[in-house]
Amino acid sequence: MKKSIFYLMMMLGMPALLLAQSKPGKTKPRKYGFRPELIRGPYLQTATPNSMTVRWRTDEPDISFVHYGTSPDNTIAVAGDSSLTREHIVTLTGLLPQTKYHYLLVGAKDTLQGDEQNCFTTLPPVGKEEKYRIGVFGDCGNNSTNQRNTRDQFEKYLGNDLLNAWILLGDNAYSFGKDTEFQTNFFNIYKNNLLKKSPLFPAPGNHDYHDEPYSADYAQQSKEVAYYQIFSMPTKGEAGGVPSNTPAFYSFDIGNIHFLSLDSHGTEDNASRLYDTLGRQVRWIKEDLAANKNKGWVIAYWHHPPYSMGSHNSDTEEQLVKIRENFIRVLERNGVDLILCGHSHSYERSKLMQGHYGPEQSFNAAQHYLSTSSALYDGSTNSCPYIKQSDNKGTVYVVSGSAGQLGGQQATFPHDALPFSDVTHGGASILEVEANRLDLKWICADGVIRDHFTMMKGVNKKTVINLKKGETAVLKASYVGKYTWKNIDSTSRSVSVTPPAGKSVYVVRDPENCLQDEFIVNVSK
Repeated sequence: MKKSIFYLMMMLGMPALLLAQSKPGKTKPRKYGFRPELIRGPYLQTATPNSMTVRWRTDEPDISFVHYGTSPDNTIAVAGDSSLTREHIVTLTGLLPQTKYHYLLVGAKDTLQGDEQNCFTTLPPVGKEEKYRIGVFGDCGNNSTNQRNTRDQFEKYLGNDLLNAWILLGDNAYSFGKDTEFQTNFFNIYKNNLLKKSPLFPAPGNHDYHDEPYSADYAQQSKEVAYYQIFSMPTKGEAGGVPSNTPAFYSFDIGNIHFLSLDSHGTEDNASRLYDTLGRQVRWIKEDLAANKNKGWVIAYWHHPPYSMGSHNSDTEEQLVKIRENFIRVLERNGVDLILCGHSHSYERSKLMQGHYGPEQSFNAAQHYLSTSSALYDGSTNSCPYIKQSDNKGTVYVVSGSAGQLGGQQATFPHDALPFSDVTHGGASILEVEANRLDLKWICADGVIRDHFTMMKGVNKKTVINLKKGETAVLKASYVGKYTWKNIDSTSRSVSVTPPAGKSVYVVRDPENCLQDEFIVNVSK
């Protein structure tokens, strides 16, 4: 009887009744019979500077409403609808860029979830330069001790700093990518922090396609695959980039960073794959890269690595070989700065390189490395940052596939092109990007950062400034870091000078003597 009353109230316009009983920032209990329970989420999807999609799942059909606002005590705005469903997808629109919002999930009976931990920050305006942090998790979903420890140490490193977003490199739920495996091995693991606070931009792996029943056509980019039912992607270009019109691959922007999430396993239109350079995906990639040459950084990520001697062999496995031989030159020609992959349950990292498309034995450091530095940028020998010149040549390749699964190596490990490699420790990576500086850190499951590197663009500048006598010039270092000014008592990035008549030369260096800017100021009499 109670359930019949509930459905009658829904038909008579229950949402209005719910809102009438709600006060800003608070939601009173509603006693209308059975109580649907939250069993998945919330998790954040398809983030943009002005919108956010909130998803969750309940055990019984329920209405879908999100109360939200810029204060936990003032969640007065409401989005959603009264349709009964177990799979709830609500998009909040009209939001302010780079603004923190608090939210509550509201069902028919009461608030399903909502406290100070339910919050997110919208993405920054496209092109804006500030410090951004993006998590990188590869091959994570196996419900292992390594997965949980990696999560804990990643969150410990993050502390109270904002994680603008996080990305998945595929094999997000072992072993068959079934919905139940996503629940146990992914959603239950990350539900208390990362999922409810930071938007997620996934890429699929081969295990995400192995949903039962297993058959020869498991690689079809089909809505029947659980991965495509579970995640919402920005397919219309709403988060930046050229619309892909498919959830299999897409692009998005975070400030001055342009990302491409690609599918290295599925078949496009039941025909081509990522390594088929005339296929639908690569045609879109070329169009997207051509339209985004003005971005500060371009990062591409997918599952199968072009170089690896971890648990997978890039010399013998067909998909890896074809991606290296046929595809990555497309990205290199278009100046892609960083390529992130999983699949091998290891961490492997190259130097800044270009032009190697053959097997490991054909790699020639003198020919293919554009820098011999470790780029650790820690004062150790030969550790200056990778510096991309005006021609934008060079790419760093990273395999970060041990956020859950771990172990396995080939006889020739490490790959000659990937000298910074580890198959013993698990971990996840974090990107920290500020203006023209990019840092990647590999945070291991025991809390140790075992690798990191720094890459910069548009540094080591020589600038000529012409002034009239008595005028002041502001000199600003071209790089983000630490500063030592010659003949000026300052450690700031910017200094003001009022030089005498004639020619004055000002120099700023970093403490490691890797970077130097020179300012020549000519003052007329």
